[in-house]
Amino acid sequence: MKQYLSNLGIKELNDMQKETLQVSESYNNILLLSPTGSGKTLGFLLPLIEKLKTSDSPDGISTLIIAPSRELALQIHAVFKKMGTTYKSACFYGGHEYRVELNSLRDGMPNVLIGTPGRLVDHVKKGNINLDSIENLICDEFDKSLEYGFEPDIKALVNEMDALDNVYLTSATQAIDVPKFIPFHDSKKIDYLHTFKASKFTHHIVRSVETDKAEALLQLICELNNESTLVFCNHRDAVDRVGDLLDESGIYYAGFHGGLKQDEREKSLFKLKNGSVNTLLCTDLAARGLDISGIKNIIHYQIPTTQDSYVHRNGRTARMDESGTIYFVLSEKEFLPDYIDASTYSVKKLSDEFFIPSKPKWETIFINAGKKDKINKIDIVGTFYKKGELQKDELGLIDVKDYHALVAVDRAKVNSVLSNLKGFPIKKKKVFMSVAK
Repeated sequence: MKQYLSNLGIKELNDMQKETLQVSESYNNILLLSPTGSGKTLGFLLPLIEKLKTSDSPDGISTLIIAPSRELALQIHAVFKKMGTTYKSACFYGGHEYRVELNSLRDGMPNVLIGTPGRLVDHVKKGNINLDSIENLICDEFDKSLEYGFEPDIKALVNEMDALDNVYLTSATQAIDVPKFIPFHDSKKIDYLHTFKASKFTHHIVRSVETDKAEALLQLICELNNESTLVFCNHRDAVDRVGDLLDESGIYYAGFHGGLKQDEREKSLFKLKNGSVNTLLCTDLAARGLDISGIKNIIHYQIPTTQDSYVHRNGRTARMDESGTIYFVLSEKEFLPDYIDASTYSVKKLSDEFFIPSKPKWETIFINAGKKDKINKIDIVGTFYKKGELQKDELGLIDVKDYHALVAVDRAKVNSVLSNLKGFPIKKKKVFMSVAK
């Protein structure tokens, strides 16, 4: 276990993770309630690995992890792979190329399969996977899966699991009612929701003198001066409309909502992670399943429609031992919802004079080749250092996907790098590179 934690860069488990690991020794069915950002993913993965060691299905799918969104599924898969276990894993989700998922099954079934409900059901119906050997079922953010209407899909999957022995359900809220089709007798609830420390947050209200609050938002973003920030809107058209204003004003940002294609959403998240942008305009799609460290500010540009939405939006900052600041941008006719303790919020007066923040240090380059072209991070690093003539501090984060890669490069060096690498192959493959839009 020490090696797993070392691979993840974690020195010690928190109390919730320790208790979950201990309880799993005595209980097969566990309901884990813990705040967003408290480390639930590791909380259920560590007990799972212990279960896998005694699995009766070492060569088949012994564990199914269901997530309500592709982002959460990908996050879980990334954590599992980074732990460095000997167990094979795969991740299936809507928007992913079907043939890539089928190809991952050619060398044998994974021990751990992670995915979204609809895509998993599709594979079962087509006979691509068989769930007879499933012993462990984990439903992460289970309440959200029910809220999204995935109950019929999850029921169909559970009905295929003849060998099911262990069930873990997780949630960041109390509002969870376990359906009867889930075999959840003799279960144990682990509740850490009330350990959430509101003191980790600073709360502010920003008043807009105009009914259209876009100008106040622009001023606030400028005052935050390149601090990593999520701006939440209720609808994707609001994200696009606000984005147009920021774009015209010279603010570097990325958009994130359900109307974007999967690769566009991945690109937006990578730009935020690598520092190519510091502001992410998003809908509540970003309120769950995103594990991005260092988010300093949450701005509620539009009032969240439910308390759960409010809690999960805020959960993107102040993760683990970090702190964060929560802002509401309100017009003169808007007020905080009843479910919020207004006494925790102070009014922040914006300066009459503000300046557009400087350009971020990094720019993201898109490469139209990836893992399926046998290209990895080492290949890219070597190419960008030698032929691209970059120094070590001029090359940032690299993310290699199946059919493309994204590379963070010092903004001042982007043009020279693209010029130096124009027509130059990576691993004997001719590739196309451009600034990621």
